[in-house]
Amino acid sequence: MTRDRLARSPAHETALACVEAGIEVAHPERVVADAVSREGDSLRIADASYDLAGYDEVVVVGGGKAAAGVAAALESRLGEALDGGVVVTDTPVETDRVDVVEASHPVPDEAGVAGARRVRETVETAGAGTLVLAVMTGGGSALLPAPAGDLSLADLQATTDALLESGAAIGEINAARKHCSALKGGRLAAVAAPATVATLVFSDVVGDDLGVIASGPTVPDPTTYADAVAVLDRYDLDVPAVVRDHLAAGVAGEIPETPGADADFGHVTTHLLANAWTAVDAAREVARERGYDPLVLSTRVRGEAREQGLAHVAVAEEVAATGTPVDPPAVVLSGGETTVTVRGEGDGGPNQEFALRAALELGGGGSDGGSVGGPVLAAVDTDGRDGASDAAGALVDAGTVPDADAADAARAALADNDAGTYLDGRNALVRTGRTGTNVNDLRVVVVE
Repeated sequence: MTRDRLARSPAHETALACVEAGIEVAHPERVVADAVSREGDSLRIADASYDLAGYDEVVVVGGGKAAAGVAAALESRLGEALDGGVVVTDTPVETDRVDVVEASHPVPDEAGVAGARRVRETVETAGAGTLVLAVMTGGGSALLPAPAGDLSLADLQATTDALLESGAAIGEINAARKHCSALKGGRLAAVAAPATVATLVFSDVVGDDLGVIASGPTVPDPTTYADAVAVLDRYDLDVPAVVRDHLAAGVAGEIPETPGADADFGHVTTHLLANAWTAVDAAREVARERGYDPLVLSTRVRGEAREQGLAHVAVAEEVAATGTPVDPPAVVLSGGETTVTVRGEGDGGPNQEFALRAALELGGGGSDGGSVGGPVLAAVDTDGRDGASDAAGALVDAGTVPDADAADAARAALADNDAGTYLDGRNALVRTGRTGTNVNDLRVVVVE
């Protein structure tokens, strides 16, 4: 992280320390160390135990931004008891037994299709004597593309672009994705039967809906083809005709629906290992250790990013003015996932739009770093990439938008979805590089 450039006051330093703690605690190595252990033939995953002596083989499959890190951590726990497997990720790490396929996010690519095919082939050959450790983490929807029926990768790419730019919530986006996929929406679990499937989940979804995380390859799907069509209609999305035809065939019952609650998932257990609360709680402890009174606003913040940026500034102003709902010095924290309705041609992501709208409201603090004692706000995506940008997010204060001319430029940037360019010019971007995890957004507001 570019700490030296950004940590120009105790408040800035605290915001960065909270961000770092939230990301580090959600790293796969730390999470797996806490949740997974082996004693002889007994493998513990969270509160469940698996007798390795009862299986002929143990394999790891899966996808997502943290998938390779989880696979590496599982190798260290299982040793020779692990026979192999394959995971697909955009953040590869070195592994000994599990093959790692590097693919693209957020728009799928050929490498992802090939990797998803290998994942499917691995579980197709699994028998009743196989223990499948299915790793599903944020980003898995894009990283495990498996075009269904007559659909092509190009069809999935065009549909993904339209969905991501629409401002739709992730549950809506993934309802459509699941019904264009041969793996998502419980279909991987169906292919894996009769093997035992233990799913290890890192949630990047508000509310930790298992059917939404990575589009739920190993859990029942409550959505339908009709739901997918409704999403495309609701946002008036221009997608390839073959996608519309495929979904219409599903609505008509011409192709099978995704496995729902009435399907047999008795061979599957699911373990949620990390989520937004994991990061927020670690940030809260850092704030408390530094002498601030921490307040968790919510780990379920969602909606349009710029609107939530304004709302968080309002909370900071209330804290400073009245000591409500917490007395300063205080740190207000939130997690969740905001969205952006893309209307412009600029660079950035939800956290950058969130931060720039907040900075515009803070405004007028002087060009050298903000008013003394004024609120400082950090907003990052814990995976290190905010949207499709190379920045995790931004750290802002009153000095980020110091005067009327800067305010005009900031408004123009927001209108063009170009928050990243403006914030980069103000040396406000937070760059962590890819972190190898993903438990969604983390926001820190420091009020001295």
